[in-house]
Amino acid sequence: MDGPIVAIVGRPNVGKSALFNRILGTRHAIVEETPGVTRDRIYAHAEWSGRVFTLIDTGGIHAAPSFDSIEEMTIAQTDMAITEADVIWFVVDTASGLMPHDHDVADVLRRSGRKVIVVANKAEGARYDHHVEFYALGLGQPHPISATHGVGIGDLLDETLELLPDAPVQSWEEDAENDTIRFAVLGRPNTGKSSLVNTILGEERAIVTAIPGTTKDAVDTPFMWNDKPFTIIDTAGIRRMSKIDSAVERYSVFRALRAADRCDVALVVIDGSEALASQDVRIAGYVEEAGQGIIIVLNKSDLLTEGSKERSHLEKRVRTEMAFIPYAPVVFVSALKNQGITTLMEAIEKVALNHRRRIPTPVLNDVLKEAQYRVTPPHDKGRQLKIYYGTQVSISPPCFALFMNNPGLMNFSYKRYLENILRESFEFQGTPLRFLLRRRG
Repeated sequence: MDGPIVAIVGRPNVGKSALFNRILGTRHAIVEETPGVTRDRIYAHAEWSGRVFTLIDTGGIHAAPSFDSIEEMTIAQTDMAITEADVIWFVVDTASGLMPHDHDVADVLRRSGRKVIVVANKAEGARYDHHVEFYALGLGQPHPISATHGVGIGDLLDETLELLPDAPVQSWEEDAENDTIRFAVLGRPNTGKSSLVNTILGEERAIVTAIPGTTKDAVDTPFMWNDKPFTIIDTAGIRRMSKIDSAVERYSVFRALRAADRCDVALVVIDGSEALASQDVRIAGYVEEAGQGIIIVLNKSDLLTEGSKERSHLEKRVRTEMAFIPYAPVVFVSALKNQGITTLMEAIEKVALNHRRRIPTPVLNDVLKEAQYRVTPPHDKGRQLKIYYGTQVSISPPCFALFMNNPGLMNFSYKRYLENILRESFEFQGTPLRFLLRRRG
């Protein structure tokens, strides 16, 4: 389901990407002193006080751009981000002070009708009080921060949460009662996504051409299969951002990845007649990070001339390159020849059920107890990890809270071991698992 969106906008070189990185705790965006480094809208999931939202970094808004196509595309991208956003962080620079371009950006934001927070960046040290001059923008109280040093970030996030719309709360019981299975068709351009959609639906719902990029937006289509309700989401091809030279395509890619956030299962469609591309792996990584069910679909299998031998080699390559999702089923299909579609639909239904699966607490704790008996938990400096009990706290994806004596003693290997035990004991094919490590008491 789509969540709230926060867009970071402002003139070039005021520290938008530095703020983006500070919130995420990583150097996700490129940060340089050269204005205009961020050309694309960069987006990621962020969390504060238990609430998750999407954060968008944008290119700088130029007051009077030349007829340079890159600048024009950057402005178009920012305009799209503003249209999508629930809250906008208008970043200004206390080091350079109030500039004429800031007034121009403020005018754009006022016309947007969105909720705006003026973020006075670089307010470290003696410049902390310089933020008062930005009251002149007429957009309310400026918030002094330092993205570089982390000053004022918590207060900014607290106010942002107050302005964001409440995300719909749905219990796992309500979710289980919603029988409709939503699956998104994702992949690079020209892998046969729209052909696959048409074959599944049994009609020409999507435009199919040999030209990459025909599909421009995510399109939801409900249908019935074996008397069960499904919704298929056809999306635009996802190319690497550095390869995109159209603002419309950038927007389409953003919508495609947003579709992955609101489905039960994502089909990562790969052209089986070509070599596996690094972008295929990136798309699968995004789905895993989003916590959705995932199926790797190798399309155009009718072009594999060596039959089962070539299929085996291709599946092995996929497993090697996508070792981070060993639980994902691999399905060979040919949208053109209508081959493998029944197998694919059965896999979608199975993965969706696994994505919503809930394990009773007594049964879960029996498995955890047996797991600790089979393999002794890790220890450090005479202290050994002990897991007292666990409970499943949510579904889609299944998330388990483990209560223990010291969460710091849990290492990656033992956590992966517990995940494998749960997969052996229960049916979790196609869905990621999440763990919350809690100290008892």
